[in-house]
Amino acid sequence: MGGLFGTIAKEKPCTTDLFYGTDYHSHLGTRRAGMATFSKEEGFFRSIHSLENSYFRTRFEPELGKFKGNAGIGVISDTDAQPLLMNSHLGRFAIVTVAK
Repeated sequence: MGGLFGTIAKEKPCTTDLFYGTDYHSHLGTRRAGMATFSKEEGFFRSIHSLENSYFRTRFEPELGKFKGNAGIGVISDTDAQPLLMNSHLGRFAIVTVAK
């Protein structure tokens, strides 16, 4: 099982909300976790970590300062390393899935 969390803020960074929202779902999976944020100025920042030997907070807390932007998505997954960054004719996207 897994969980996903997304957030968008108008005028403030969303990193803290994304971190705690994704951490709330960390009891749903114990294999992998990932977060991605988007900033118009700097683009995407993505990070994926294994949760097999550690907790979500201890893996992601040290790099929270690197995440920039007001849109973000986070995922707890038992199968795949996510979020995926994809390019298309419509632009660049960060996507996650929670399914079998």
